[in-house]
Amino acid sequence: MSEAAYARAGVDTGRAESAVAGLVEVLRGIDPGRDSRAVLGSGHYANVLAVAPNLGIALSTDGVGTKVIVAEQLGRFDTVGIDCVAMNVNDVICVGAEPLALLDYLAVEEADPAVLRDIAVGLKAGAEAAGVEIPGGELAQLPELVRGHPSPRGFDLVGACFGTVALDRVVTGSRIEPGDALIGLPSTGVHSNGLTLARRALGDLAERPPELGGTSVGEALLEPTAIYVRAVLDLLRSGLDVRGLAHITSGGMLNLLRLEAAVGYRVDAPLPVPAVFELVAARSATEAAEMHEVFNMGCGFVCVVPEAEASAAAEILATRHPGTAVIGAVTDRTATVELAAERLLGIESGGFSGI
Repeated sequence: MSEAAYARAGVDTGRAESAVAGLVEVLRGIDPGRDSRAVLGSGHYANVLAVAPNLGIALSTDGVGTKVIVAEQLGRFDTVGIDCVAMNVNDVICVGAEPLALLDYLAVEEADPAVLRDIAVGLKAGAEAAGVEIPGGELAQLPELVRGHPSPRGFDLVGACFGTVALDRVVTGSRIEPGDALIGLPSTGVHSNGLTLARRALGDLAERPPELGGTSVGEALLEPTAIYVRAVLDLLRSGLDVRGLAHITSGGMLNLLRLEAAVGYRVDAPLPVPAVFELVAARSATEAAEMHEVFNMGCGFVCVVPEAEASAAAEILATRHPGTAVIGAVTDRTATVELAAERLLGIESGGFSGI
């Protein structure tokens, strides 16, 4: 796949994938001196540890990425905590678990009380939106390691989320079949992936391009990641047959290939693309294939249900996320993602290319 624009911005995703593979290979060989409690293999959105009869603990960790640089440059720190919660709870819900708690790790260049309070405001808002607690965390002052944009505003924010799930209710995607429906939930914009490319393309955070309808570039990039937990829990508790759950992050719709099913996916009725993505593409001369490999392009989460239950599922989800709609279907074209409107075909570790 062509990664020219993202690579020029400083992120070589192909090299990163290779490095992660090596890391995972070593960690997979850990011998804890007992049988492993892990229920899933690596590569899913979260893993589940069996801790009691029919009880599992779901685990996931993630950060905010270079979105923190936008916060530093704008001097606004009250929203990135929402992103930290969102990136974690949205992964944990993908295995059918109910997120219960999040621990935060905050590394700072300088411990400014006002900045820390603002970050906490965002963490609180995110936690309440997701229905989780934050019972603890860690603050590290690392002036030799963390440098701000500008200094001394530098910080990094990471979370680890914990949830519970009945072992016989874990959602892996293994029951997905050709003909099942894909239901897309709209994103709120860039979320917390691809910010390096977006920042390079839209360098003036104070600019208010007409394409953004009066919103500044900085405001658009800092828009918090949507939290899908309550909507997905509604769906899981509805009695409908939920066969797959996918958080659409870096990699776009290729994230569907993380689900455990020997199937393919076709998106033929995509959700509207927010203007910020069109602006990034135009300013950076990034082709459609790469945009769909880097960004969510307007769809932040996908639920897979039988076609006969698609309307009912979409109605439940749209109650909390208006604009939710059926966007496509499962196919028998194994390990592929087809974006019909863009005439693109994607494969795992190969990205999208024209068809």
